[in-house]
Amino acid sequence: MNFVKLMQSEEYDFLRTNERLGNRIMLLGLGGSYAYGTNNENSDIDFRGVTLQMPSDLLGLTEFDQYEDDKTDTVIYGFNKLVKLLVECNPNTCEMLGLDDDQYLIMSELGQELKDNSHMFLSKRAIKTFGGYADSQLRRLQNAIARDSLPQSEREKHILKSVMHALDDVNRRYYGKTEGGLKLYIDKAENPEFDTEIFVDANYEHFPLRDYEDVWGVMRSVVRDYDKLGKRNKKKDDNHLNKHAMHLIRLFMMAIDILENGEIITHRTNDLDTLLAIRRGDFMEADGSYSPAFFEMLDEYERKLDEAAKKTTLPDNPDMEKVERFVERVNRYAVTGELT
Repeated sequence: MNFVKLMQSEEYDFLRTNERLGNRIMLLGLGGSYAYGTNNENSDIDFRGVTLQMPSDLLGLTEFDQYEDDKTDTVIYGFNKLVKLLVECNPNTCEMLGLDDDQYLIMSELGQELKDNSHMFLSKRAIKTFGGYADSQLRRLQNAIARDSLPQSEREKHILKSVMHALDDVNRRYYGKTEGGLKLYIDKAENPEFDTEIFVDANYEHFPLRDYEDVWGVMRSVVRDYDKLGKRNKKKDDNHLNKHAMHLIRLFMMAIDILENGEIITHRTNDLDTLLAIRRGDFMEADGSYSPAFFEMLDEYERKLDEAAKKTTLPDNPDMEKVERFVERVNRYAVTGELT
């Protein structure tokens, strides 16, 4: 597909006419399956990029995080927002700096400099971020399999485990800062359709309201995702699950590259046979579960990631002084139009 020609079509006019985009775009490249090389005939086209802040964002009162065009699945981050995500080793944004050269549609001088210096954002934080994204994909697979194959009371135990795991980050953030907490447990169901169900006892004091809302949102999201999988169109959703399984393995592959070699490799040229086999459903059993071979592969990648995490020479955190110098250089250009 000719992506450059597509980008020049009328539906992408916003790239040229929006005052925050146009010649302010530092880089724009492929996202999603086309970025990884795992696309098929049903794959959506996603563009991802980064644009310079406006002078008023840096010196005035305006704010800008990102531009989204839902119609074309295009997301373009403001430079400052992107940097904040990169220093956390956020997988979705790290991917933008690991494309092949011919996968970029726009590349300015500063965009190239950003890509060339991608290593300065990498640290051991990738262990948790890429591992966390992989765990999310695995949870969806486990939820779907459990929903289809386990008795209701066993499924409820599985949901409880998923909810408690999803709350780990909340517990880390607020441990020792607030009084009380949440107690989650399974008891005889009040819902007549269930044998058992999950109950919660909440006992917080002086807890920020907005954060409390987030806690409930995390739990509600896990249960809602689980229930959606239980009402699935098997053929359609098996395709989705195979896609999740593929991304699970891909995330391990990328994390290992980062930890072992300090490289972001988004286009998985050397791994396509394996990834496409997973996406085709070669590892899915007739009953909707996954074959022992898939879980053996998963165990092996988990082992490799653990080993890479122990041996990596990456720092615990990025060199923020270096990052700050680069950010200052780019933002000075955004205001003055001059590179120093």
